[in-house]
Amino acid sequence: MKVLAICGSLRKGSYNRSLLRAAAGAAPAGMEVEIVGIEGIPVFSEDLEKEGMPEAVAALRLKGKAADGILFGCPEYNYGIAGPLKNAVDWLSRAHGEPKTPFVGRPVAMMGASLSMMGTARAQLQLRQTLQACGALTMPTPEVYVMRAQDKFDAEGQLTDKPTHDAVARLMTAFDAWIAKLKG
Repeated sequence: MKVLAICGSLRKGSYNRSLLRAAAGAAPAGMEVEIVGIEGIPVFSEDLEKEGMPEAVAALRLKGKAADGILFGCPEYNYGIAGPLKNAVDWLSRAHGEPKTPFVGRPVAMMGASLSMMGTARAQLQLRQTLQACGALTMPTPEVYVMRAQDKFDAEGQLTDKPTHDAVARLMTAFDAWIAKLKG
């Protein structure tokens, strides 16, 4: 089973990228997780879209269509979805003359880490609504909102907090079952 893990943060030392690495490490046997960034994706514009799909978008789109499921590392900026992540979702949600986007009928899950006391609850709610509008089959639970991320990861970006690691492992096990159920 192939899972595409999309990091919604552009920061090199992103806690969300570290969280996705922890998720890949906690993936059940038989699940292969590929972590990708969204660097290089231009700001969405219908004018730009008419010129053809940008290379970075085309590459991400192919990976999304080849995956059995998509996992998002969702940061929260100013109580909402980070602009770069929303932009990537907007590009991927376009049909580009094909019958389906990478989201239609595809199982998705999300998790996120933030410095705040709320984790990424508000951003994940917005992302969930957007993905459902795009036809994605969003896993309802469990939810992982990592708050005070600076206290949960070491200087090398390794997840050091056992309760958070356990929550990530539960999400990955549930996502495996969610994908299997929807494929079956």
